[in-house]
Formats: sequence, structure tokens, C-alpha cells
Amino acid sequence: MNHVIDAFELLADPDAWGGPGGFGARTLEHLWYTALALLISAVIALPAGLVIGHTGRGRALAVISTGMVRALPTLGLITLAALFLGIGLTAPMIAFVVLAVPSIIAGAYAGVESVNPVTVDAAKAQGMSRWQVLTRVEIPLGLPLIIGGLRNAALQVVATATLAAYVGAGGLGRQLFLGLRTQDYAMMLAASIAVILLAIVLDASFEVTQRLLRRVPGLA
Repeated sequence: MNHVIDAFELLADPDAWGGPGGFGARTLEHLWYTALALLISAVIALPAGLVIGHTGRGRALAVISTGMVRALPTLGLITLAALFLGIGLTAPMIAFVVLAVPSIIAGAYAGVESVNPVTVDAAKAQGMSRWQVLTRVEIPLGLPLIIGGLRNAALQVVATATLAAYVGAGGLGRQLFLGLRTQDYAMMLAASIAVILLAIVLDASFEVTQRLLRRVPGLA
């Protein structure tokens, strides 16, 4: 119990947040890693998921492959990548992208598939091309689920980004591993709590976004 109190006292100490190695800088690094991994993953996974949902082709392969990817041990993947690429951000970023892609693909094709077929048929009857049906009907109507896929990916990455410090990168994992090496359990707990709070804030932000989208006429 004393370690928990010490951890909250550490987080409440303004000095602990200052400087290049403080919680403030490490939190910004952690957010940057999460945002970068999410952006790269979205560029890769969103088009693939939208095409799968729109055409219905490759869905079984996507389900199997994403399930296999989710089964990969993240720490082992980071270690393997670091052996070839060296220490730094590249190796963990590859692992974060691999971790995030399945959720984004699933959200994308689920969002497109959730659109009422009658609505799609009506759009085609009006003379819309396949591209117009996708961009003007399926994506807007499936947007809440698409955002949900991004939300799941963001939460997975922000929780796993602590492992970036395992191969020499930054983020809140630096405090966690420093506390582990020095047996400073208050620092370890403080870093863990900071990651949890960060995940809660991100989750709340996506929740608000999804609620707002559902209030938009036609997106419910």
C-alpha cells in the first residue's frame, strides 16, 4: 500500500514531470509512438479493410491472418526486429503496427458490411459507381465502426508502447524499466498508472467521437 501512495505522490510532484527524462517528456514520447503507429497502421489497414467489406472478397483470409497476427508475442517480435535493425524506435514501431493492423482491418470491413444492403442497392439504382457507393454511402454509414477499430488499435498500442524502452527507445517504459532495475517500485507503479490514465483519456476521446458520429443523421 505504501508503494501505491508513493507512486501517486511521485505523480503529483511537479519536479517529476520536468526535464527531458521526466514524466511529461516521456508521456509526450508515448503519445507520439502511439499516434505514429496508428497512422502507419491506418494507411496500411484501412484501404484493405474497406475493399474487403465492399467486395466481400478475402474476408476469410483476413480473419485467419489477423487472428494469427494477434497471437504473435509482442515482446518476442520486438526482440527479433531489434536483432536485425538494432536498438531504437524502428523495431518496436514494426511490432506496434503489426499489433494495430488487425483491429483496424476488422473495424473497416465490419463498418462497410454493417450498411443496410437496401441502402446500397438504392445508391446503385441511382447510377452511383462502385467507388461512389463506397465513399458516399458505405464509409459514411460505417464510420462509427471504423472509428471503433481505430479505437481498439490505439488502446492496444498505448498499452504496449512501454516495451519500446526495452530496445532503447523512450516513452513511459523508460520509467518502468528504470524502476525495475533500481527496485524503485514507486516509480514502476507511477509509470504504470500514467499509462493507464493515458489509455483512459484516449478511450474517452474515441468514445466521445463515436457518440458524436452516431448523432449525425444517417450515421446512427
